[in-house]
Amino acid sequence: MLSSGSSCNKAATPPGPPMWLLAELTYRCPLQCPYCSNPLDFSQHGQELSTAEWIEVFRQARELGAAQLGFSGGEPLVRQDLAELIKAARDMGYYTNLITSGIGLTEQRIASFSEAGLDHIQISFQAADEEVNNLLAGSKKAFAHKLAMARAVKKHGYPMVLNFVTHRHNIDHIERIIELCLELEADFVELATCQFYGWAELNRAGLLPTKAQLARAERITNQWRDKLAAQKHPCKLIFVTPDYYEERPKACMNGWGNLFLDITPDGTALPCHSARQLPVQFPNVREHSIAHIWRESFGFNRFRGYDWMPEPCRSCDEKERDFGGCRCQAYMLTGDASNADPVCSKSPHHGLILAARQQAEEAPGSLASLRMRNEQASKLICKA
Repeated sequence: MLSSGSSCNKAATPPGPPMWLLAELTYRCPLQCPYCSNPLDFSQHGQELSTAEWIEVFRQARELGAAQLGFSGGEPLVRQDLAELIKAARDMGYYTNLITSGIGLTEQRIASFSEAGLDHIQISFQAADEEVNNLLAGSKKAFAHKLAMARAVKKHGYPMVLNFVTHRHNIDHIERIIELCLELEADFVELATCQFYGWAELNRAGLLPTKAQLARAERITNQWRDKLAAQKHPCKLIFVTPDYYEERPKACMNGWGNLFLDITPDGTALPCHSARQLPVQFPNVREHSIAHIWRESFGFNRFRGYDWMPEPCRSCDEKERDFGGCRCQAYMLTGDASNADPVCSKSPHHGLILAARQQAEEAPGSLASLRMRNEQASKLICKA
């Protein structure tokens, strides 16, 4: 484990403010999704921050310049102090966003969140098919409740923002997914193909769609975009492709420690959702101020700037656009977080990505092969 000291790879230009603060309030969740982004050992992490500790985090980050605050998890609705946290953040001037499965949501809670000043609610679905949705969620009632809560969110005056994580078991039903979103009067829809971190990486063989599946889904989405534009329909469709079918890496989180600050349930501060798996000792808000964490800590300076880059990234003319790609992906696939993201065709490890694509073509996984967040949900999948 590398040190948490403050003297490594500081960028020549001091970082700007962390514009986007994500509060992962809890790793607890009633659902058991096999592509959950939470760490595999989520149950072993420390005690959750208290209400007062979270409010102090919000205050310090706002003082540093953070403007947008997302409440996430796990399932943030598990926290009974959520309305209090929303109000505290809104009173500080944050734009607030609740990212939820909808499980645990009620009309009464929606009303209380609205009164507290919540700006935005995003509800996620596992599939447009009730059976598949409930199997992946690990709950027989999840789909019906999500539908009811999506309609309730709209009724209370919020924009309808829906998220569907797509993968090989639901991407062929992309047209039905879009139709369901329109039935729910969605304003924004994110059709986000699995990105392979956390539980999704564990289940990659069973979740990665084939190239043909992906191409078909994107083609249908574009056809719907054209149709909706011709009708002047307000719904916006956002299609997110998986890194595994790119030839150049994305600028992960707009650059390491550049705009995004993630605080986990036990107060560990991360520059991205998945960084906890790296062999880097990240700072904790119980021990350091947000200003110190953002500006001085080893973890947040480890991959800032370009001095840390080996070849081929160091001399690449695209490094200022992609920052070498994703550090977590580099670590997961090559064992060294400083390597070029294997997604990049210039990476000496790009063959790992090609092999994963080939695996998706030759050995498609089944629902029964997926590892869920607990054994009970896995058994439910296997019996189906």
